[in-house]
Order: sequence, then C-alpha cells, then structure tokens
Amino acid sequence: MWIRVNESAEAAARDGAGVIARRVVSAVRLRGVAHLAVSGGRTPAVMFARLADMRLPWADVHLWQVDERVAPVGDPDRNLGLLDVFPVPGENVHPLPVEAGSSDELAAVAARFGSTLPVRFDLVHLGIGDDGHTASWPPGDPVIDERLPIGISGEYRGRVRLTLTPPVINGARARLVVVTGSDKALMVKRWLLRDASLPIERLRRTDTIVVLDAAAAAELPDLDELPLPSA
Repeated sequence: MWIRVNESAEAAARDGAGVIARRVVSAVRLRGVAHLAVSGGRTPAVMFARLADMRLPWADVHLWQVDERVAPVGDPDRNLGLLDVFPVPGENVHPLPVEAGSSDELAAVAARFGSTLPVRFDLVHLGIGDDGHTASWPPGDPVIDERLPIGISGEYRGRVRLTLTPPVINGARARLVVVTGSDKALMVKRWLLRDASLPIERLRRTDTIVVLDAAAAAELPDLDELPLPSA
C-alpha cells in the first residue's frame, strides 16, 4: 500500500487524476486497452474533470461503474452522469443495469452483466464513507460475502444498489482510494489501523494507492507507525 497526503482536496483530486492517467497509459501500451471502474461522489467529480482534460488514449479506454443506485434513467441519485465528462466512445461506457423491475429481474440482469466484465480491471477507483463502507458494501450487509462479480446490497440510505464485489475489486491490477474532508478522518484512521469491523477492511492492501488531503489525514499517526506494508 502507498499513502499520499496532499495539502488540499483540489491537490488530492489532481494527484488521483495523475495516478489514473499513468495506469491508463501503461495499460494501453502493454495490452492495447484500459479497463477502469470508478465510483461517484464530490471529490471524484473534480478528479474526473481534471482527468478528462488530459491527453490520453481515450479511444482505448473502457469505463465501468463500481456501484450504482437502483433508480430510473435520469434520476438525480444516479452516478452515471459523472462519466459524461470523459471523451470516450459511447460504446466504451458500461453502466450497471439498475433499471430492472422486480428483484428477480434485477438479479438476473446483474448475473448476465457480470459475465461481461473484463477478466481483470486495470484500476478500480474507490472512496470511503463516514460509516467505513466502500463500493456499496454497507456495514453488516451480506453483499460483502458475495462471490458473484455483481452483488445486490440491501436498501442503504434509501436505495438498493448494484456493486462490484470483493473478488472483482481485489482481483484488479491496482486500486485507488481517494478521500478528502475532515468528516472522513476518523474512518481513514480506523481503516489504516486495521479495524476489522469496517467493510473497507476487506479491501486488498497490496497494490492499493491511498490519496488523501490533509483534512482526511488529520487523525493519522506518523505514517511509519501504521501497520502497513510499504508497497
């Protein structure tokens, strides 16, 4: 695991964009295509805008969602609109299929969609919630033990959600966790000190890059005191 602390949220967004850009360039050079799975939120919107302005091989980039709320097309709860800033071909954007009717239909389309995922993502971008969740792995929800590629969480903060599951996210070539704001500082500390009660503790630490702003890192001890591998 690598931990990078930036002075401000803007600097953290810029740093995260740089991490993603380097992974895109490397993936396209080595394999001819880059598969990215991204999360929603305030900080990602800034980071995505920075990233979209970079001169990258966008025609060879495929964008996937880490998770999404089950809601109709155009619903403001959806995260899909955040991907509109990226200059990728439309067929390279792969929204999670959250518009099915019944729960049985949702499970069926989720299973079919799971079979279309890349064998291995080049990078999965994540955040952390104020309750220690990441992706859509709410505390206490059995979705965290799902072995299928796409899981269905129970209703969480008003919405059922589809989410990539731990085997998929931990199987990626790398993970990027971007966290900003003082409201996340305690959860960042608990996670990095290995609080097993937090869903994000199920995240594989090897090949995981953590990008923080100073506010999110405010509760951390000196980095050399954290129980972390250096890489």
